[in-house]
Amino acid sequence: MNKNTYVLIMAGGVGSRFWPKSRNHFPKQFIDILGIGKSLLQLTYERFLNICANDQIFILTNESYANLVSEQLPNVLNDNILLEPSRNNTAPCIAYATYKIAQLNPDANIVVAPSDHLILKEDIFVEKIEQALAFSADNDALLTLGITPTRPDTGYGYIQYQDVSIDHQNQSGEIKKVSAFREKPILAKAEEYLKSGDYVWNAGIFIWSAVSLKKAFEKYSPEIARLFESGLSCYNTHKEAEFINTNYPTSPNISIDYAILEKANNVYTIPADIGWSDLGTWASLHTVGEKDVDNNMVNLAKVNLKDTSNCIIHLPSDKAAVIKGLDNFIVVDDGEVLLIYPKSDEQEIKQVAKDMVIEHGIKYA
Repeated sequence: MNKNTYVLIMAGGVGSRFWPKSRNHFPKQFIDILGIGKSLLQLTYERFLNICANDQIFILTNESYANLVSEQLPNVLNDNILLEPSRNNTAPCIAYATYKIAQLNPDANIVVAPSDHLILKEDIFVEKIEQALAFSADNDALLTLGITPTRPDTGYGYIQYQDVSIDHQNQSGEIKKVSAFREKPILAKAEEYLKSGDYVWNAGIFIWSAVSLKKAFEKYSPEIARLFESGLSCYNTHKEAEFINTNYPTSPNISIDYAILEKANNVYTIPADIGWSDLGTWASLHTVGEKDVDNNMVNLAKVNLKDTSNCIIHLPSDKAAVIKGLDNFIVVDDGEVLLIYPKSDEQEIKQVAKDMVIEHGIKYA
């Protein structure tokens, strides 16, 4: 494996749309949401062992999840678990990791990925990541892995690319120059994007060299660059935690898309069909999960269903359930909260969770 390849897995989110299973104290990335005995974080970590060595994988998470990361990923080095003292969006956390890794290895080539996405075609995923790494190692380029859209989805951001392909190491047609980033569209616009054939979904999977990204921060987000540059004498020493705890909360709260990618002119994408889902909602989980003859996704064996179809039923493994007469519902029990909600209204769940906290206390966050 390449000694210059590093991976940053971002695992600090709350996953509020998976409430009540995903809670502040135990969010989505740590849950065995697929019912296979492994959390999404564990699956993501194992996937990247095909890309680089264990000691070149870094996990960035909120400081409140430090123990969860250590428990679920016991082989990850303690020094490779980076703790955010505050949630300031993706640009500061990526900057922190980049400056830290660059001090370890100035020639570092870095893959950045969310911890809670599903990828079914892992062999193709590895192939595309390696293509991207080869390109970013040779070029001043910021790459995204673009997901080939399968439907006019209004829940994703889109990336438009130019028809002209970049020929690199006989990979003509694989690498495209990005024209523009598009916000989540209305349905008519999403249908237009799909028909045009030159759009991909923005999955938040990035590949770049540390040199290229630091240069981009200096040009497009100098405030972030100055802040993390000032910690160079602290990274990878006993002073690092104190520096981060003091300075990180002062960084701008901004995404890497807004801070860098939508401004830069050296952004490229590799369109990829990798069986991807961001598992952003219960309905998206239902779409990719195994289902019975009535199109129900059920995570436990002791269940009696009658006249029930198109449901997702996610209950504690030691429970039994008898359900009759439901169609297109979410049924979730985390042992403390029971949610029974129409799948068609699942966009309301995030607000329902907030209302529960307001009305009944912080324990339901």
